[in-house]
Amino acid sequence: MVDNKMKSWQLDGIGRERLTLGEVPVPQPKSDEILVKISAVSLNYRDKMVIETGRGLPLHFPFTPGSDLAGTVVALGDQVTRFNIDDKVISMFTPDWIDGARPGDAKTLAYRTLGGFYPGVLAEYVAFSEEWFVHAPKTLSAIEACTLPCSGLTAWFALVERGNLHPGKTVLIEGTGGVALFGVQIAKMLGAEVIVSGTADKLERAKKVGADHVINRHKEDLVEGVHRITENRGVDHILELVGGSHLGKAAAAVAVGGTISLIGALEGFEVSSPVMPLLFKDIKIQGIGTGHRLALERLVRAIDQAKMKPMIDTIYSISDLLVALDHLDRGPFGKIVIKI
Repeated sequence: MVDNKMKSWQLDGIGRERLTLGEVPVPQPKSDEILVKISAVSLNYRDKMVIETGRGLPLHFPFTPGSDLAGTVVALGDQVTRFNIDDKVISMFTPDWIDGARPGDAKTLAYRTLGGFYPGVLAEYVAFSEEWFVHAPKTLSAIEACTLPCSGLTAWFALVERGNLHPGKTVLIEGTGGVALFGVQIAKMLGAEVIVSGTADKLERAKKVGADHVINRHKEDLVEGVHRITENRGVDHILELVGGSHLGKAAAAVAVGGTISLIGALEGFEVSSPVMPLLFKDIKIQGIGTGHRLALERLVRAIDQAKMKPMIDTIYSISDLLVALDHLDRGPFGKIVIKI
């Protein structure tokens, strides 16, 4: 029996002061939709930016933020074929991207995501198209599974779908947030050697997750550390999570013929690098904006096979969203999850 009312976080304008937890009607699924009772939602730094700045997105108020859910199907539209009642599901961060090339063209960028272009998931129920979900891993709890749609898929897409990572390669991971730690775990799953850069208080934990080498960014220059560890060879693949002028450091640290996956923008949305290493190292730079549904389905299968467990920093209740957003500012070790 589905309740008539549900809790939902909603913005009535831009800014944290415009964010409230209230009661709204439970949505009713249309013919091609499933109604999902949400168990957990993982937060991304992007959620904080959408709430506080809007990020220039076409938000329609009242607007519910958040993108990454795990839940249970409780009702079906009459044309639904991919799911059944009681199926465990996770959401797609970029719902319109099923496989192949990303939507959009040279003039129009496609950034139609949950909790950005489309309404989000920080609520007790959502009713979305069945095409916007995949089956959750059988080996993960809802708290763990909800971390996959953005952070998990981004690392997987960079290293596996686009990066063709295989045993014997070396990977540099910048930081210890959600995408970073998924990168460590996925790279180790595939037999790669992993270097993690970060702060001293988190590097020992990074070793326990699987890092082979660590660089304390407060004591050693990133590039010098990579050159020391690799005996000047450099690394085959870098998850570039900082952005801005930090791309230049990645270009200096990557091996000849290596790949830089450009993912983060913590230091700005304009990136820069000296041109010489880009030209004469034969570097490949690939932009990664999460990934498509088929890749998420493959990630789910890999996690079930490898019995990999995502790294959870802290679990908050739905009423503690603002505290959880403050935690994002402090830099969690892994993912922050809202239990619904």
